[in-house]
Amino acid sequence: MLLSLAVAYLRLREAGRKRDAAVLAEQARAKSAGTHKARLQYPNIDLARCIGCGTCVAACPEQNVLEMVNGQAMVVHGARCMGHGRCASDCPVGAIAVELGDLSERHDIPVLTEKFESERTPGIFLAGEITGYALIRTAVSQGTVVADEIARRRAPDQPSSDEVFDLVIVGSGPAGLACALQSKLHGTSFLVLEQAELGGTVAKYPRRKLLMTQPIVLPLHGRLARDSYTKEELLDLWSSVIREHQLPLRTGVEVQGVERIEGGLLRVRTDTGDCVTRNVCLALGRRGTPNKLGVPGEELSKVSYSLLDAEAYQDRRVLVVGGGDSAIEAALGLSEQYGNTVTLSYRKGEFSRIRARNEERIRAAIEEGRIEALFGSEVLEIGESSVRLRVSEREERVLANDDVFVFAGGKAPLDLLQKCGISFDHARPGVQTAAAEPPGNLTQSLSIALGFALLVLAWVIVFHRYYSLPGYERPLAPEHDWLRPSGKAGLVAGVLSGAMILANLAYLARRSMLFPWLPGTLRRWMTMHVATGIGAFLLVIVHSAMSPQRGPGGDAFYGLAILVVTGAIGRWFYSFVPRASNGRELALDELELNTSDLSGQWDRIHPVITTRIRDEIHRMRSESRWQGSFLQRVKSLIRTQRMQHDSRVTLRRQLYVEGLSLDQIEHGMALAKKAQRSALLAAHYDDVRALLSTWRWLHRWTALAMFLLVLVHVWTAMKFGSILG
Repeated sequence: MLLSLAVAYLRLREAGRKRDAAVLAEQARAKSAGTHKARLQYPNIDLARCIGCGTCVAACPEQNVLEMVNGQAMVVHGARCMGHGRCASDCPVGAIAVELGDLSERHDIPVLTEKFESERTPGIFLAGEITGYALIRTAVSQGTVVADEIARRRAPDQPSSDEVFDLVIVGSGPAGLACALQSKLHGTSFLVLEQAELGGTVAKYPRRKLLMTQPIVLPLHGRLARDSYTKEELLDLWSSVIREHQLPLRTGVEVQGVERIEGGLLRVRTDTGDCVTRNVCLALGRRGTPNKLGVPGEELSKVSYSLLDAEAYQDRRVLVVGGGDSAIEAALGLSEQYGNTVTLSYRKGEFSRIRARNEERIRAAIEEGRIEALFGSEVLEIGESSVRLRVSEREERVLANDDVFVFAGGKAPLDLLQKCGISFDHARPGVQTAAAEPPGNLTQSLSIALGFALLVLAWVIVFHRYYSLPGYERPLAPEHDWLRPSGKAGLVAGVLSGAMILANLAYLARRSMLFPWLPGTLRRWMTMHVATGIGAFLLVIVHSAMSPQRGPGGDAFYGLAILVVTGAIGRWFYSFVPRASNGRELALDELELNTSDLSGQWDRIHPVITTRIRDEIHRMRSESRWQGSFLQRVKSLIRTQRMQHDSRVTLRRQLYVEGLSLDQIEHGMALAKKAQRSALLAAHYDDVRALLSTWRWLHRWTALAMFLLVLVHVWTAMKFGSILG
């Protein structure tokens, strides 16, 4: 049997290595294609919290955004992240957050507070696509948050009138509609202004486009009946909601700017007149004015920048320009119509920032000959019945053509936002993004466990006389009949401990998503998992009357103790996972860059620090991987930690001898510790990941063994308890 288990284990490990190698190869392909970086939203992973359950990978509706490597989650195709947020909401330990990517070089994402208010211009809020988040559900959530914040600030005796509104909402898309409904719920006076038609960006989508793949709750209306709607169905629903709740909506109104006036009020300037308000919510889209190609013939009527109804084009020779999701979906829709000849022109060598499903469909259409793709091409001229393209450095091509669809992105309404005083400078000191690192639950878990421990300690203190007796004298004590393991108190403690063990293991069922009907979030279940694990062990101490005996009960006791210890050691291993200050996992190249960037700070302290730290980093980088078994890797990690500690002790003595002040020494030692840690992680990145993977596997099998021992103990007690008692 042991041989069978060993063979099965080795085969599983080999299969795991192959899966990891395949994922790493896919990540390398993503880097070469440019899909590893975020467009806007990006899943940031904190490996110090990640427990490798794979829930985030299973929850993500997109393909290959996240994968598992060495037992932990890793971003592969970051550009495919659409910001659904299911990975973050389903993660049991809060180890992942969908945030905006690096904004230091972005000048099209507004600087906002956590309530989506302009950091520079108080009273002006933003919601929807303009904030950088594209999903309808996110837009609804943002609009609701803005309405709640404005209602919170509104004084109870604040007068309302038709001349001064509490809120003017610009835009009637999902964010604007949600903000209006929530404002109606709060009794806030408001007005909705829309430049075009109801629906905002959604109204510009192609006919019958399927929208939303997750539940959405609209204020006043409640949860939508379905998780997905076509564009037409959604617009009809919104129209009925507006009629039902009589929302004040004005269409055909172009907002030209917002300015501060006396009394802390805001004047909203429009092409049909001005209105005065205390707050403004700019619930705008990002598409704005379409980008043009700037080539001769682009002014012809056959050139379009959107596709509303593919069925209206049949027996046509069509050119689609672009390589994003909109261009791909338009090309696919047109290729399915009778008699169409569809050519796709894309300036890059391959698709880089499209959804996985679209990539699969477009590649299949190209292979089947339904679409001709011209990669690395550029439109030079558009004629009445033809289009001229450059398909290589030395070759041009003329295509017979009836229609041209250009999907080259659009210019977001940044000019309007800048006129309103919105800042886009994320590099300024003190500026923070609205998204924040999700709170952890370890402190809460340990606090609950501490409460259990204090109760057990109080119990032991109250009955210390009995527990201090040797085993052979306890039967003579008056408390023995109910404090012994089979007594009333002992049995109650044992039953409660067993219930906690079952609750602890129930977390695995909830995490597997096989029982989605179980109440509570996974994050709370993980909090319960840690707390009940420690609490069960403490109750077992009471159940054993502070004296576990040899036999099944004692084996179960020590098995549970080992399980608690393995969990604690696992947390220590997690502390070595490389991550940024905001909790995001650091890639190997980022670690090396961070290590190099520290050198400028060392030089400002003292040459001794610079020399010692650089020697340490050079030594770490020259080291080979930690070879050998899991225990040998652990030994190498402990040895390296000890060597680095001894090195810092010696360095501190040298700095005292050099005559540095106490502040300089402490600052220098902090830099030294940070540099050593960065060098260790950069040199042994894969080793640390392998340690975590192995330990996680060991912890799970220890839990299984402990559970079996508990079952044996319970069976033995029930069968022989009366005889032994």
